[in-house]
Amino acid sequence: MKKLIAIVLSVFVLSALEVIGQCNSEALSNQCIPKLSAGFNFLKSYKIEKGGKDFVEYSYVFTKGTQYMINICAAAQPTDGIVVSLYDSNRNKVATSKINGQFISAIAYPCNTTGIYYIQYTFDGSTGYCGGSALGFKR
Repeated sequence: MKKLIAIVLSVFVLSALEVIGQCNSEALSNQCIPKLSAGFNFLKSYKIEKGGKDFVEYSYVFTKGTQYMINICAAAQPTDGIVVSLYDSNRNKVATSKINGQFISAIAYPCNTTGIYYIQYTFDGSTGYCGGSALGFKR
């Protein structure tokens, strides 16, 4: 009986530790939404979880004459080494949240050309490889 209780307790403790270690990027994405600067309307949230690659990438169609904001929320520290970079349809980098070695939690981009833009998240010294992000716009 003691062995059975020990096995059940071990399974319970191990499963609890597994849940604690999981990334809750959806909750972090939801935390980012109210952090959009005043005047920006929420468009979309993104999960940032490191998978098999060293980056996470999404695409979105930006419209000329519109200003966009992308922010980052991480479980540890303000950005936990997560960097967001924005690329135009030709894969030219047009904005990044790492400037002179400093990590900032949001970037704003005034769109001059309508088209597909690529939002890429990389991990530069990240400890958790977990975060969320929100995209907003204003005209």
